[in-house]
Amino acid sequence: MVDLRAQFATIENEIRQAMDEVLATQVFILGPQLGALEREMAQYCGAGRTVGVASGTDALLLALRASRVGSGDEVIVPAFTFLATAGAVVAAGAHPVFADSDPKTLNIAPESVRSLLTPRTKAILAVHLYGGPAEMEPLLEVASRHNVLLIEDNAQSLGASLAGKKLGSFGACATTSFYPSKNLGAYGDAGMFLTDSEEMAERVARLRNHGQTGPYVGAEPGWNSRLDEIQAAVLRVKLRYLDRWIAARRAHAARYDERFAKVPGIKTPASLPNSFHSYYLYTVQIPTDGRNPAARRDHVAQHLASRGIATSVFYPVPLHLQPAYASLGGKPGQLPVAERAAHEVLSLPLYPEMTDEQIDRVADSLTEALERAGD
Repeated sequence: MVDLRAQFATIENEIRQAMDEVLATQVFILGPQLGALEREMAQYCGAGRTVGVASGTDALLLALRASRVGSGDEVIVPAFTFLATAGAVVAAGAHPVFADSDPKTLNIAPESVRSLLTPRTKAILAVHLYGGPAEMEPLLEVASRHNVLLIEDNAQSLGASLAGKKLGSFGACATTSFYPSKNLGAYGDAGMFLTDSEEMAERVARLRNHGQTGPYVGAEPGWNSRLDEIQAAVLRVKLRYLDRWIAARRAHAARYDERFAKVPGIKTPASLPNSFHSYYLYTVQIPTDGRNPAARRDHVAQHLASRGIATSVFYPVPLHLQPAYASLGGKPGQLPVAERAAHEVLSLPLYPEMTDEQIDRVADSLTEALERAGD
C-alpha cells in the first residue's frame, strides 16, 4: 500500500541531520523543534495557531475538551470513518450520533446531519475522508443556524483544499494526524490541533501538559500528550516535501483514473467541484451483486493479493454497527450509504515513489479480476 523505505531513501541525510541536532541539544520535550513546527504548520494550513500533541486521536479529544464538550452532550459524527473519531467523543464523556455518507464523496452528508440535530447537539465532527473535502458550506450553515461547533477531523486530508482554502481552516478548530503512513507522516505517533482561536489554542497547550500553567501548578486536570522533539524534527524535514509528494500522488491518481475510465464494474474516487484532493488513499468502489454484498470487492482483493499487490478496506464495518457501539442501538439498514460503502470500497497502492509500471500492473490486475468476476 505504501513504501516508506522508498521515501526515506530520498531524504535520509536530511532526516539523520535533523535527528542529530536534537540529540546534540538533549532537549526532547516542548523544545525549539516543536515550536518551529507549530509555526510552519500554521502557515501551511492557514491557521492562526497550531498545537502539537502525541497523536491524532489525542488531538480530537483535546479539541473536544477545548470546545467544552462533555457529559450529556451529543456530537454528530460520520458512521463511515475510523474508530478514533467516535472513540474521542466517548472519551470526552459525550454521546456520538452517527450520520450517513454522501453517495458521491462518502464524506458526512449534510442532509443526514440536519435530521439528527437535537437540543443536546454540541458539535459536528466532519471527517475529510481519503484526502477529499466534506461539503463545508452546508455544514457551516447548519452549525451556525443551530449554534453548534463544527470541528474538522483532517487526519486524512492534510494539504487538500476547497474553493482555494486549505482544509482544517473552516471550522472552529481542526485536528490532524501524523501517523507514519499519512501524506505527512512522523516516525511514530504524533498529531496536531489547529484553530484561529487563541483561547482554544492556549487551553489545548495547557491540557497536553498536565493542565499546568506553571511548574507543578495545574489549572485543570490534563494529561501527557506532547509531540516530542525527534518527531517534530522529522516532520519539519518532511513538510518541505509535502506539496511535491501530493503532486506525485495526484499524478498517479490521474493515471489510475485514465486506466479505469472504460472499465465496467468500478467507480473511481469523486471530488467536490472546486476542490483539490490530496489522495491520501486512492479508493475505488466495486458495486455489490446484491446477494453477498462484499463478494465482488473481496474477490478483486484476493485476486490482487495473488499477484503480490496489497489492498486495504477503509472501512469494512461502519461505526453504528461496530460491537463497541452496540449499546447505542444501531441496526443494519439504518445508514444505507455508509453500509453500502463498507461493502464496496477498496483502496489501491498509492505513494509518491510509485512508477507508471507499478500503477499499470495494479490496473491490469484489477481489470482482470473484474473480468473474471463477470464470467
